[in-house]
Amino acid sequence: MDLRKLKKLIDLVEESGINELEITEGEEKVRIVKGGGVVSLSSTLAMQPTQATHVPPAPSPPASIVAAQTETPASAAHEAPASGHQLKSPMVGTFYRSPSPDSKVFVEVGQQVKEGETICIIEAMKLMNEIECDRSGTVRAILVENGQPVEFGQPLFLID
Repeated sequence: MDLRKLKKLIDLVEESGINELEITEGEEKVRIVKGGGVVSLSSTLAMQPTQATHVPPAPSPPASIVAAQTETPASAAHEAPASGHQLKSPMVGTFYRSPSPDSKVFVEVGQQVKEGETICIIEAMKLMNEIECDRSGTVRAILVENGQPVEFGQPLFLID
């Protein structure tokens, strides 16, 4: 299921009177719940209407692990310094600092970056999406750990 289709489904839930929508397409399953909160962690993840999660057909990890993963991005965002420009995730996926595990990272804290320069990769539905810096400046903080799941609109970098 592509990201445009997920965005349309999220918009549909936000604009309509429905509170929950679950779509199964082949082996992929997406569940969107208006008002958020985790409802069931065994096979799907409930989410805010502006977020979406792709649920692979593989077995789910124990609920305690999933709960810890869903709490980490929110707590990291609250601890982040507020000064400077925040480069936010344009999609839901998995954040990677380098093109492959044995490659050099795209950017480090303190490094100068230019607008349009690739700064990280977000893997979404087995597609590697290069994320470009949206302004020139200096990387002041990297707000996400390598391999961590990210949500749409979640701050990834702090740039001055």
